[in-house]
Amino acid sequence: MAELIKPTEIAGGTVYGVRQMSYTVDGVSDQDYGSAIAAASFKESVAIESSASAYMEVVRQREKKVSELGDVLAVLAKAISTMDPKSNNTDKKSDGDSALVTAKSTCAKYGISLSLTDGNKITFKNAQTAQTNVQYALDKEDNTLQQDIITLRSYITKRDNAYSLASRIIDKANRAASKTINNIGE
Repeated sequence: MAELIKPTEIAGGTVYGVRQMSYTVDGVSDQDYGSAIAAASFKESVAIESSASAYMEVVRQREKKVSELGDVLAVLAKAISTMDPKSNNTDKKSDGDSALVTAKSTCAKYGISLSLTDGNKITFKNAQTAQTNVQYALDKEDNTLQQDIITLRSYITKRDNAYSLASRIIDKANRAASKTINNIGE
């Protein structure tokens, strides 16, 4: 792997006894100190940005899962509301609803069991069990999502700090070069 920055002494180049250097930056020779510092600083910033972008995709997938599980809970609540509330029969069935079939597919996608009867109906017992399981999975995923969002914010802060640091270092190098040139001219 090639070196990012390689200093090279300029033959016979000294100013007031101080050796002068040239830099090879990312394979390009005869670069100045500012270019070398900028390359290193921005390379770090880009690496952090890349990590943040990948982590953002993880957060998006978790958000999608939380949203889909929330939709399943809504379908289950609707199904339970169609059952006779006064009956103590746990085998009572909901009205038929194609949304239950979609909810079952979503549950299967996330490893949660949802048992239907008669194709698109659910018993009270199965609805309560599924509701508890989906709520647990939703709470667990939401907690993980919150932790991932905190981590993502940390990446974004690190990225912003890296860009800011790169900018400050470049400004400082440019000011030092200007002062040196002004001092030599006097």
